[in-house]
Amino acid sequence: MSAVAERTAVRRTATVRTRRRRGAGLGLLAWLIAVVFFLPIAWMALTSFHSETDAATNPPSFGAALTLDGYRDFFGAGGGASPWPALINSMTASLVSTLCVLLLALPAAYALSVRPVKKWTDVLFFFLSTKMLPVVAGLLPIYLFAKNTGMLDNIWLLVILYTSMNLPIAVWMMQSFLAEVPVAVIEAAQIDGARLPTILARVVAPIALPGIAATALICFIFSWNELLFARVLTGVVAETAPVFLTGFITSQGLFLAKVCAASLVISLPVLAAGFAAQDKLVQGLSLGAVK
Repeated sequence: MSAVAERTAVRRTATVRTRRRRGAGLGLLAWLIAVVFFLPIAWMALTSFHSETDAATNPPSFGAALTLDGYRDFFGAGGGASPWPALINSMTASLVSTLCVLLLALPAAYALSVRPVKKWTDVLFFFLSTKMLPVVAGLLPIYLFAKNTGMLDNIWLLVILYTSMNLPIAVWMMQSFLAEVPVAVIEAAQIDGARLPTILARVVAPIALPGIAATALICFIFSWNELLFARVLTGVVAETAPVFLTGFITSQGLFLAKVCAASLVISLPVLAAGFAAQDKLVQGLSLGAVK
């Protein structure tokens, strides 16, 4: 028996060592992947603090003097256009459209998960199929509609478009999140006399908060980064931040330091939102994946 126990202990020790080595290898691989993804951002940040002359050198000059000229030019200190109207337009379109998406997607996902309708899988496929249409295919009809209704260069047109574009993916995501809500809790609230709006606001929403946060963040990122519709349907009044960024690429050349500075500033709201909601984002994206 002692020999058997000794062999068992040796096997367990070998298994533990193998798992540790495997875990260390996976951890090292994860760090390498993170560094690879972070390098372009670090390069962009470093280039934004260089002068245009140093930024245009090939190979790049890592030891060049640092300056804030790119940021001064971006914020209009050199006599250029101010970025604040474009940033405010992007923030307005992204926040309002995300709020509208959540208000519409929550009851729709509730109907498809907690109280499923007949052939609810077909309904989900229909929602997802709306994302299969190439965006450029609907550009001309939407442009003609906006022109005939006088909504060109109107920020509220972008709000409507972003809401309709993000609603299918939001319903699809939140359906899987709300499917994890215990039905017994909802039935208890109904026995206490709670109506559907109260159940959604005070029972379902707090339980599915990580999933709602993940959905909201993804919708916000999609709206903030959208360029094609904003480029075609806006001009001066409703210009968004990505459209404003493309204005730095002119016939006179590419002002690399200024573009990097502008890209970093425009990326900050998305990075800040992701950092602030990172715990909810991880919980939401992994909801239902681990039992």
